[in-house]
Amino acid sequence: MPRDPDPPPAKRFKPGSPFSRLDKKKPGMLLPRAGHAPVNVDAQRKQLPIYQSRTQLINQIRQLHSAVFIGETGSGKTTQIPQYLYEAGIGRQGIIGITQPRRVAAISLAARVAEEKKVQLGKLVGYTVRFEDVTSSETKLKFMTDGMLLREAIGDPLLLRYTVVILDEAHERTVHTDVLFGVVKAAQRKRIEQNKIPLKVVVMSATMDVDLFSQYFNKSPVLYLEGRQHPIQIYYTKQPQSDYLQAALVSIFQIHQEAPASHDILVFMTGQEEIEALARTCRDISKHLPESCGPMTVVPLYASLPPAQQLRVFQPAPKVPAAPQTLTPHAEPVLALTCCLCFTGVQEGGSLHKHRRNLHHYLRHQIRDRHGDGESQTLQSRCNLASVILQLLALGVPDVLNFDFMSKPSPESLRTAVEQLCILGAVDRKDDHVSLTPLGKKMACFPLEPRFSKTLLISPDFSCAEEVLTIISLLSVDSVLYNPPARRDDVLAVRRKFISSEGDHMTLLNIYRAFKKVSGNKDWCRENFVNSRNMGLVLEVRAQLRDICIKMNMKLESSLSDLTNVRRCLAHGLFMNAAELQPDGSYVALDTHQPVAIHPSSVLFQAKPACVVFNELLHTSRCYMRDLCLVDAEWLQEAAPEYFRRKLRATKS
Repeated sequence: MPRDPDPPPAKRFKPGSPFSRLDKKKPGMLLPRAGHAPVNVDAQRKQLPIYQSRTQLINQIRQLHSAVFIGETGSGKTTQIPQYLYEAGIGRQGIIGITQPRRVAAISLAARVAEEKKVQLGKLVGYTVRFEDVTSSETKLKFMTDGMLLREAIGDPLLLRYTVVILDEAHERTVHTDVLFGVVKAAQRKRIEQNKIPLKVVVMSATMDVDLFSQYFNKSPVLYLEGRQHPIQIYYTKQPQSDYLQAALVSIFQIHQEAPASHDILVFMTGQEEIEALARTCRDISKHLPESCGPMTVVPLYASLPPAQQLRVFQPAPKVPAAPQTLTPHAEPVLALTCCLCFTGVQEGGSLHKHRRNLHHYLRHQIRDRHGDGESQTLQSRCNLASVILQLLALGVPDVLNFDFMSKPSPESLRTAVEQLCILGAVDRKDDHVSLTPLGKKMACFPLEPRFSKTLLISPDFSCAEEVLTIISLLSVDSVLYNPPARRDDVLAVRRKFISSEGDHMTLLNIYRAFKKVSGNKDWCRENFVNSRNMGLVLEVRAQLRDICIKMNMKLESSLSDLTNVRRCLAHGLFMNAAELQPDGSYVALDTHQPVAIHPSSVLFQAKPACVVFNELLHTSRCYMRDLCLVDAEWLQEAAPEYFRRKLRATKS
């Protein structure tokens, strides 16, 4: 654990108190098996390590404007601290807001706290995530993603609805969370200066650089809570394993033979292909085991699986769920195996603040122990800094280039982000002064990347707003396509009827239209390898975006069967993400002049279109374009003639 900063003497905790340093050497024990009779919720709350420290914790937070709270995973901090504050009357005159970096966490935590408070979700306890608001005028404990609190701050920079803001999982820093920290810090300071109700800020994590956070939040005291509900014991291989898949297999079947039959095994791998490969191998081997070993049910688990198949992991049975590494914070396995590797999306140059447009590097790297010293892993934000600048301007920040970031982006990153917004027509820049244009103010109203906001706003000019709404909604959720490797031929055969020679966007549009035609029938989804849950999210996202368009009095027309205008609109909105075919058969991105290739998952993979726009670049062994649309070069010139003249001059020079 990093050295804790020096809070005022009155705020120090006595040696041996529940807030002393974390004890990482507790003896191990196995977790209770999933499927056992549930314990009474009130009894569960009292069993949490944080419960014995409740009174002391409340007294300390009551006296502080800001605090940094470190508690181990499983200590109960996320679900209990908001309830303790509310029950003690702290912050009751407003809302106690709890931010999470992921929507799944915000939703599941709100549901758990509502259950503990014995209230209907959306009443006293609610949540807000992108495109979903389950709150009411009665809500006092509100879980939300970082981005949603940022969006609220656009209309209320002082966050006057809130009396307490709890910034949870603070170690999972992205550009958005850094901006949120700056906004909350500024709101806290301004409310004191204006003699308004003070804003209490609590920063929480299982592990983080406490010096950095304490200093940033005005040298806040650091509170430590020891203990977790389920102590664990960690075993390591004696030597590094060159073939971690083989090592995982050996460990799985060793545990299966030696551990009690009631114990489950959870195996973490780096992605879908490895998960499916390991699951197939486990099934094959288990068929040839002696009866004395007992049965084994192997269940793969990853994000693009349909919901019904994901729920199979919760069925009580001797099983081996294989999951991506990112599930670690939420999993409570009996016996867990991890290869200590994961694929991480990082930015060009490894900076927290990306300045190369929409370029994602996916690298396999080693994960450090989450419960050891320092960070578990450095997850680089994949958020385009242009979105952040647009949000800051919408928040009324007068000098965005000198905003109080915890880790300030490089001047080059900031300049590039402002340049992008200038090219899109969202901002004007005179020397170091950057201001929103009328178009930029409209773009900031959408919870979308600036290029998508621009595309949607210009869609009425091409009489295709309904189609563009659908396409952007499809690109705003996890993939709606389910591609089981074992049924690759079946998938290809079924998808042929949807494939458009004009690209992936039009193919997705065809699938959405077919889905709507059968009213979202789940049997149709299964037959066509479509993720029904994600399609349901697309409908919700589309409805909310459409509402925003209606409030702006946008003309919402459909181009019906003529999709040429849809492609023209995409060309005018995504012109910075364009690539052109070269004489040697390769592609070059027109913005950066770097070599790129069509991703194998694209419907245009076997084709050689002369000119395309794409959603993003994915850098693995090569730099791949994903989600492509066929366009004419003339459309790009129409969209931004000066921009392409500059690019042409740069190429010649």
